[in-house]
Parts: sequence; structure tokens; C-alpha cells
Amino acid sequence: EPDLISRIKEAQKEDIEIWTIVENLDKQVEFCLDDDNVLWQDTRLVVPNDASLREALLTEAHSSPHQWASGLLQPLDIPVWKWDEISMDFVTGLPRTQRRHDAIWVVVDRLTKYAHFLPIRKDYSISRLAKIFQQEIVRLHGTPSTIVSDRDPRFASRFWKGLQKAWETRLKFSTTFHPQTDGQSERTIQTLEDMLRSCALEWTGNWDDYICLVEFAYNNSWHASIKYAPFEMLYGRKCRAPICWDQVGECVIEGLEMIEVTNEKVTVAKEKLKEARTRQKS
Repeated sequence: EPDLISRIKEAQKEDIEIWTIVENLDKQVEFCLDDDNVLWQDTRLVVPNDASLREALLTEAHSSPHQWASGLLQPLDIPVWKWDEISMDFVTGLPRTQRRHDAIWVVVDRLTKYAHFLPIRKDYSISRLAKIFQQEIVRLHGTPSTIVSDRDPRFASRFWKGLQKAWETRLKFSTTFHPQTDGQSERTIQTLEDMLRSCALEWTGNWDDYICLVEFAYNNSWHASIKYAPFEMLYGRKCRAPICWDQVGECVIEGLEMIEVTNEKVTVAKEKLKEARTRQKS
């Protein structure tokens, strides 16, 4: 109801607690302002502490007629080139490490399924996330033409809209957890989260030291949807795994202990990935 939204907008201006959030918006990753400067928390509208307004909202919600379904959601088109279209999301609620990381930013190439798993903190500001994206994704693969994400405030924010305008990138919002629109990254996140939580039991307090090896194991595992490993799809050749290093003398150069630790972690990651995929299918 437009009139109700206008009332909420005006009431937000009079709410001291809401204005405290707005003034510190860059530090509040859960909150964002839309184009009309109305405050949202994730996908929920922030309602001021106004009894008459809340009563009006309840009346509107219970008196609204049921709507018919608008039809099936259409799947996304197949990308034309590698890293031209990506999907991304976050795995949160992970055990805090010694470096204070407690979340992972998952970025997936929609064509090759190649993924990057970036350890972050859930309290990172929008500008900090943009800097990480520039350093870890744009540096390696260039700027994508299309980014698919669920309705996360990090991407719904005015900052991200400014970033996509500067990069000439259009942001496609998908319905959260809806496989027709963003199933790829969501399935990747579900599998990764399952795998990583298992790995965390093995690597208590320092999972971020080995997330690169989890990424390695994921990108070098066979994917049913593409009939190849993502690494092979991206680079056109198979990857030489750390397990083969001792066959060409690298163990002498790098040291036996490092080789053994790497092989051990990669083996654990592969086992956890296999278990996670099995659970996702059940």
C-alpha cells in the first residue's frame, strides 16, 4: 500500500533508534536504504515504534485478498563465456578463527562452476567487501557483466548500486533459496557449509588457514552438471594435485612436512565434500 509506505517513511524519520542505525549504515551490514530512503533489515521493512502504524500494518495484512500465483520462474540463461556471469552469497555463523573470520564469501562462475571461497567477517563494511571483490575476483577474472545474488543488504545497498553503475554491471536479484533463479550458488553454499562445518571439527580455530585447500578440492572434483572438474573447464587442462608433488621433486624443495600437511588437508576436504554431496542428495 503506497500510503502505508509513506507513513512508515515519515515515521522512520522521527524514530531516534532508526536514525542511529542510518547514521552508522556503513557498519550495519544487516540494514540498507532503498531508493526511497526507507530502511530495511535484510528483506524485512523496519517498522518504527508507533502503535497506530503497527495496528494499520496488521489490519492491512489480515484484510488483503489472497493473490494468485504469477507463474513459474524462468531459469537463467546459459552464460556465453567464462566469468562473464557469476553468482555469489555468504556462509555465516561459522566458528570464529584466531583471525576473527566467521563467514565465507562464495563467488561462483555460472559457466564453469569454478568457485572462490573468501574468508571474511560478518561485520565487514560494504566498502571492505568491495575492496576484497576487486582484489580477489576482478584481479583474476575481470569485471563480470552480470551478478546473481539473493536479496542480501550488501548488494541491495546504494553503495553496490553505485559500484555496478561504475562497472556497467546489472545486478539480478533472485528470490532467496529459489533454485530456478539462483540454485547454483545456493547448492554450492549448502554443500560448502556442510563440508566446512565438518572440516572445522578437524581444524578448530584455524579453518581459514585451510579454506584455500577446500577451494582446491572443490574446483578439482568432478561435477555432474558439466561432466568435468571446474578447473579443467576453466583452464582446458587437468590440474596437477599436491599429492603428485613428490613425483617431480617438489618435496625436496618445499620440505616434506609442508607436503604431508597439504596432502592431509586436501584428502580431508575431498572426503568432507563427498559426504556433503551425499547428504544434499538425500
